[in-house]
Amino acid sequence: MSSELPPQIKNQLAQLQQIQQQAQAIIAQKNQVEITLKETELALEELEKLDTDAVVYRAIGDLLIKTERDKTKEVLKEKKDTLDLRLQTLARQEERAQTRFQQLQEQLKQAIGTPSAQ
Repeated sequence: MSSELPPQIKNQLAQLQQIQQQAQAIIAQKNQVEITLKETELALEELEKLDTDAVVYRAIGDLLIKTERDKTKEVLKEKKDTLDLRLQTLARQEERAQTRFQQLQEQLKQAIGTPSAQ
């Protein structure tokens, strides 16, 4: 057998690597969203503990702005909802990438004649 791979095998290997990189990027995004979601949930929990007339400051860029507790709570709830949706989307993308990776891996195994491990 020659050391040169057929173009079809090279193409499948390239696709496999591309899907793997996409999956890794999705996982990194998902992890970041999970961290931000956890921070948002903790902030909401802390706001719940405060009196309704408590002084609250919200970070906007490099500034701390005085705001109302209920308004900040509403902003955080909206942010949490958005993050929940983003997390669901990323989970679906991750699942599709893993499925595609497994399909390509199986095609590659068949192309090079490696039996499937069941």
